[in-house]
Amino acid sequence: MIRLLEPAWLLALVPVAALAGVYVWAQRARRRTAVRFANTALLAELVPRLPGWRRHLPAGIMVIALAVLVGGMARPAVDVEEPQERATVVLAIDVSLSMMADDVAPTRIDAAKTAAIDFVEELPEQYNVGLVSFAGYASVVVPPTKDRAQLTSAIRGLNLAEATATGDAVFASLQAVQQVLNDGSGELAPSRILLLSDGYRTAGRSIGEAAEAAAAAEVPVSTVAFGTDEGLIEIDEQLVAVPVDREALAGLAEETGGGYYEAASVEELREVYEDMGSSLGYRTIAEDISQWFIGIALVMLFIAAGLSLAWASRVP
Repeated sequence: MIRLLEPAWLLALVPVAALAGVYVWAQRARRRTAVRFANTALLAELVPRLPGWRRHLPAGIMVIALAVLVGGMARPAVDVEEPQERATVVLAIDVSLSMMADDVAPTRIDAAKTAAIDFVEELPEQYNVGLVSFAGYASVVVPPTKDRAQLTSAIRGLNLAEATATGDAVFASLQAVQQVLNDGSGELAPSRILLLSDGYRTAGRSIGEAAEAAAAAEVPVSTVAFGTDEGLIEIDEQLVAVPVDREALAGLAEETGGGYYEAASVEELREVYEDMGSSLGYRTIAEDISQWFIGIALVMLFIAAGLSLAWASRVP
């Protein structure tokens, strides 16, 4: 179905109709003048008779062409369905104070940021990627998007805070997944959560609850452990041990069907999305077809000019 994006242009049909009216009036006035002052018998012998329709055809075509041109200026458009990739990866990055330990060079958080940025740059460009940060609470920093520059900028800008709400990070990531376009099928897009952390939960919902929710949603959670058992941070001028909770991270991955990693190479993280496949949703967009109207109008104008020159040696 055709709809108009700028219907105000249809007002230009008024002068087109006026032009057609002036042409009809001029033809009638000319006919009355010719009959009044000419010897019609002599005129019939000197001037060959042309069919009336041929004389008026170029002008008629020109008026129609102008009307079609006005229609093109009104920007007619048709609704078309455009495919859109729905496959989604959500990065959940731990920004708790324990991530400032330097047992992973230069620090755990810097290593996590580097791994995340490398992963984003390696990920197929048609995939949606979201970013969740978590410390005492979890928040969606960047909803799923294909804008890699926005993601890398947001990752670099992450700041540390107190506590670690690992379970809430999974729930926030599931919420981000829900924001991805749904094509009406009622099915969730292929999705993965990649959680980068040193593991120990100190706030929010439990990791067990998070694992159950992710498993029920059929969204695997892959986890990457950053740190060693020798990790230390300084709080109030005292050194505090911050070992890695490998068991909790590995359990979260296992219960949800994800993978567990202690080294964060791009090659290993590629496994997070290699088995996702593609899922195309669709959105309706207005496709502008005004160029067809304008093109048809130009062709008609050329035809009108050509016929007028061929039959009357003038342009209508």
